[in-house]
Amino acid sequence: MKLKVDEASTAATLYRAERSSGRAIVLAHGAGAGQKHPFMVRVADGLAARGVDVMTFDFLYMHARRRVPDRNDRLEACWRAAIARAHAELAPRWLWVGGKSMGGRIASQVVAAGEPRIAGLVLLGYPLHPPEQPDKLRTAHLPQLRVPILCVQGERDEFGTPADLRPYFPTAAHIVSVAGGHSFAVDDDLLDRIAGFIHAHANG
Repeated sequence: MKLKVDEASTAATLYRAERSSGRAIVLAHGAGAGQKHPFMVRVADGLAARGVDVMTFDFLYMHARRRVPDRNDRLEACWRAAIARAHAELAPRWLWVGGKSMGGRIASQVVAAGEPRIAGLVLLGYPLHPPEQPDKLRTAHLPQLRVPILCVQGERDEFGTPADLRPYFPTAAHIVSVAGGHSFAVDDDLLDRIAGFIHAHANG
């Protein structure tokens, strides 16, 4: 499925739940691997099996097979296009956004800037700072978040541990510590927890 971003286009994929609950989520990939990475497919398939419609997409640079991510404004534009397409294709009652590492970070920036009709955020390994550079924080926008947040973070994540994240996220955010580092495994228990959070925190 094509996703138009201004004059450019990229690819998006729908994972429809057999029994839709009216809940949907758009998930973006991390900086180094696209939407077809096994991690992304595992999460998308798992949430669809648990009653959540899912859309994934590639950022423009990934679709063009470039290694370096686009500028921040370009990443955000791609996210906004994906949100609009998800509303059009899935017509959800509640739309969540999030993703792996950079994909989740950019989603949180878009929500913090005031993107309407977003029910909540699911962040899978939030990149609080680059490895071994704890002074380069990516936190300026976090106080502006006003939606339910689930952040799944590896207990040894070199981009920031769960304890590192806690002071910067809104107090109501749910930060879940899992075994591993930035590339943690996704099992059925974790998928149950993510889907359960989405179902429990739907509003409106």
